[in-house]
Amino acid sequence: MNNFTVYTMDGCPYCEKVQELLREAGQKFVTYKIEQDFTPESFANEFGKGSTFPQVTVDGNKLGGAAETVKYLKENKLV
Repeated sequence: MNNFTVYTMDGCPYCEKVQELLREAGQKFVTYKIEQDFTPESFANEFGKGSTFPQVTVDGNKLGGAAETVKYLKENKLV
């Protein structure tokens, strides 16, 4: 089973959708929130300046945002 990490912010509808989709797919994931679990600076350093939320990693590899996560789940027949 894959291990997903979702980097989120409050009020982000795409963040909610990604987490809902991962739950429906039966995937394990950890959620980290900006200002609670990481700083804006560390987020920009990790994912690049101007990166949007959510950002998702799988098994430590950067996957991307909501669209990339949906694509990954479909390509790997997880949804």
